Amino acid sequence: MTEREKMLAGELYYAQDPDLAPRLMRAKGLSQEYNQTPRSDTARQREIMHSLLGGHGERFHFEPNVWFDYGFNTFVGENFYSNNDCVFIDCNTLTFGDNVMIGPQCGFYTAGHPLDYTVRRKELEFAKPIRVGNDVWIGGGVRILPGVTVGDRVVIGAGSVVTHDVPSDCVVAGNPARILRKL
Repeated sequence: MTEREKMLAGELYYAQDPDLAPRLMRAKGLSQEYNQTPRSDTARQREIMHSLLGGHGERFHFEPNVWFDYGFNTFVGENFYSNNDCVFIDCNTLTFGDNVMIGPQCGFYTAGHPLDYTVRRKELEFAKPIRVGNDVWIGGGVRILPGVTVGDRVVIGAGSVVTHDVPSDCVVAGNPARILRKL
């Protein structure tokens, strides 16, 4: 398997692989260009996101600053909105459903590092997909960790760290995030 195939399969992979490094640099460059594009130039912003993202609905918007590791592993549905200063560590797939609203300074981290320091010294990491359902509202400062699935019609309270799957139709908050009530 190539390092990219290992990355997408959730296996340990070498992040500095000569095939992955230019893809990472491309996404960082496009993120920076997007962040520097005037908000009034929506055509250019859309063009950048179209070349960066793996897929998207017709109506979507990312407020600057926004950062991607690869971009092509991020998929956003219809009527998607991401507020300022969000980070998408998309070493594996990041999939967002329709009608998702994300508050400022949120992070979606598909990447993780082994607990064994001898493995970390080899610069190996892993990545697990994150899935966010439809009609989800994510408050400011939320962090969603590798391998988490968030169901439909969920509200995640500001500042939460989501470490486990969240079922549909509930409000979660805290560190780690816990179900506060059903909707």
